[in-house]
Amino acid sequence: MGGTDESAYESVAVAPAQRSLAVCLVSGGLDSCVTAAIANDKHERLAFLHISYGQRTEARERRAFAELADHYAVARRLVVSLAHLAQIGGSSLTDQTLAVTPANLAQEGIPTSYVPFRNAHLLSVAVSWAEVIGASAIYIGAVAEDSSGYPDCRPDFYEAFQRVVNLGTKPQTRIQIETPVIAFTKSEIVELGQELQAPLQLTWSCYQLSDQACGECDSCALRLRAFRVAGVADPIRYVLDSRRFAY
Repeated sequence: MGGTDESAYESVAVAPAQRSLAVCLVSGGLDSCVTAAIANDKHERLAFLHISYGQRTEARERRAFAELADHYAVARRLVVSLAHLAQIGGSSLTDQTLAVTPANLAQEGIPTSYVPFRNAHLLSVAVSWAEVIGASAIYIGAVAEDSSGYPDCRPDFYEAFQRVVNLGTKPQTRIQIETPVIAFTKSEIVELGQELQAPLQLTWSCYQLSDQACGECDSCALRLRAFRVAGVADPIRYVLDSRRFAY
């Protein structure tokens, strides 16, 4: 598979189970679903965390989270609202007066869908919960392929946040932030999802719509291209399934 070290890919897929509890940040999207599948292979117990922040497809994403939690028989679930992110604004995902920019995968710069410093907020909640319930790891489906637009998806962001966790928790607390798909392309994530039998049909990626995916936003475009490159049929329906995102 292009770009990802093959041995690293294999180690993610077949690593032996650890008898420990892990918190999985599960948005309901493709990346978090495959990340949860990886955590399910590596840990005996999982706790699923979903965070709403006033995004346009909030209810649809929460439904995807619940269905994924049911699929993996996760009893320990936490749903948190960070409504202040919508009050702060600055993102087309949370501010209805800002249009969601149509996808242009060749465009550089930060898209309007960027929620300022969102992943720091998400990780802070996850660390608090993990420390209370005794989890040894936090899994988040960050992908560096997104980092050209989202600065809080870069590997060095998570390395820095790991230092914050180490400094800001009790001396006896040991929580490792895991980003197992951060170096993967989206198509490699689809392929790994197939290998792990992750329920990709339950996921939701669209930034705009909740009945059918729009096929026009950045998230839909990345997903459509990933499935096509992987040679796998996308199990969800789109209003617009445009061939311009094939490569």
